[in-house]
Amino acid sequence: MSSSTVGSGAGQLETRGIEPVPEAECNGHPLQLFWVWFAANISILGLPLGATLVAFRGLSIWQVLLVAILGSVGSFAVVGLISVAGRRGRAPSLTLSRAIFGVRGNIGPTLVSMLSRVGWETVNTTTAAFVLLSLSSILFQTPASAKDAPLLTLLFIGIFVLMTLSVSGLGHATLLVIQKWATYGFGALNVLVGGFLCATIDWTAVFNAAPAPVSAMIIGVGTMAAGTGIGWASSGADMSRYQHRSVTAGRLVASAAFGAGIPLVLLITLGGLLSVGNDHLASAVDPIIAIRDMLPTWMAVPYLIAAFGGLLLSNNLSVYSAGLTALTLGLKVKRVYAVLVDIVAIFLGSIYFMLIADSFYGPFISFISLLAVPITAWVGIFVVDLIHRHYYSADDLLNVGPSSAYWYQGGIEWRAFGAWVLAIILGFCFTSIGTTAEDVWFTGPLADSWLGHNGLGWIVTFLVAGGGYALLGGARDRRGAFVENANA
Repeated sequence: MSSSTVGSGAGQLETRGIEPVPEAECNGHPLQLFWVWFAANISILGLPLGATLVAFRGLSIWQVLLVAILGSVGSFAVVGLISVAGRRGRAPSLTLSRAIFGVRGNIGPTLVSMLSRVGWETVNTTTAAFVLLSLSSILFQTPASAKDAPLLTLLFIGIFVLMTLSVSGLGHATLLVIQKWATYGFGALNVLVGGFLCATIDWTAVFNAAPAPVSAMIIGVGTMAAGTGIGWASSGADMSRYQHRSVTAGRLVASAAFGAGIPLVLLITLGGLLSVGNDHLASAVDPIIAIRDMLPTWMAVPYLIAAFGGLLLSNNLSVYSAGLTALTLGLKVKRVYAVLVDIVAIFLGSIYFMLIADSFYGPFISFISLLAVPITAWVGIFVVDLIHRHYYSADDLLNVGPSSAYWYQGGIEWRAFGAWVLAIILGFCFTSIGTTAEDVWFTGPLADSWLGHNGLGWIVTFLVAGGGYALLGGARDRRGAFVENANA
């Protein structure tokens, strides 16, 4: 729910919610999206992804480079495909999803996306607060432990969420500007830190490393895709709905694939270089501290600032999307208040995990990793639907009653919903989730198969969801508008 008056410039409040954007206000261009995706993936936390390829998969550095390109660029090409739906339908991703799953059937995918968004935002916020605690301990000799400095911890959580709110709350135009210009500053710091990290690389071991089997590369591609683009897929249309009609699908795909791919390929490759002959980074419980320990003491300050900036840029985009997802879920407030609700949730969650809970990263990340299975199933169905659907009815996207063209049968499109549920069940069959090898929460009956053992159950989920939906014939609303108005 929102007003029809929309702030069109940076610094102005965007008051549009999930209702489709009028064509007269759609003047965006792909370079804007390039910077949005670049900024969201510039975090130095990309280094541990590359470290796992060498330490746990045994890949040579040339294989790491190829896997990084295929996994990150390829998965963000999928994000770009979903951006095409935003240009066609002018609404956020999960709102457009109502046309596929039905206005009630869409509640399932939307709720999963919302839980995942809030979960990862809580991870970002707690990690950023730990970064500030570490920075403060260096500059002002304050305690580095959250429980030893509770008031300082509250302050640092508050600083991070308020900085996020100042960008995500104002909305789309402000987000575009901040993500672009902040990339220059934090990007320069990342380059500086990366240069010093290169000094720790054992180049002789790098060039003498034997290549791993092709099967290990295939597993690596899946791991990189699952850890990068797949998690951002539901934000694709959120950012592209203001794009000009003349923008081609290819340019939208390229803006996401290369915008995110360039920093990710560089960071993943550097992480692989750092891990040749040294698995410390890949196995570290706290990668922030592990990376800091590789640097000279005087480099710790710019490194921590760079780490904080990367987390903030990622959180800006995530919280903006979460606000739109909350509105799609049925929250009856203006967009800025939906963002505020999300901010309050991650603020309280961060307080709990930093000051009350005995542990955080292992159990919590395991929980939100479980959500990757239903999200991947949604992506498979959405992409297959996009191949045929060129038109979304603006009025019916917002109509959640029986008169909506997207009501289908009892508010559910059973072909899409059925394929989604089936893919989730099969995906979990190949999945094993736990905090450690000893503390396993869930093990599917096929988790010990080659696919399951190597963490590729999400590929099964994607193929079953998309393939099942295609075989069932796809969704057709009451007006048969599956391929209606192909030029819209």
